[in-house]
Amino acid sequence: MSPESVMNIGRSAMETTLMVAGPLLLVALVVGLVISIFQAATQINEATLSFIPKLLGIMLTLLLAGPWMLSVLVDYMRQMLSNFSVLMG
Repeated sequence: MSPESVMNIGRSAMETTLMVAGPLLLVALVVGLVISIFQAATQINEATLSFIPKLLGIMLTLLLAGPWMLSVLVDYMRQMLSNFSVLMG
């Protein structure tokens, strides 16, 4: 296995990870920011207030983007498994 192929595998793994985790992290960031602005405006200092909205936002995102995320992961695994003999040989 050449160093270039290892770097290509690592790069594609990182890209796939970012594509799959990106929507969930973005939703958690936006919901947390909105809740933080609400807390600052109303002077409510409760640290656990953003937990339930973040959880609901992430669940909604998983419902909407879950099939796409699963297809990205399956495509990546198919690509890795189909190239397994080439990469090892």
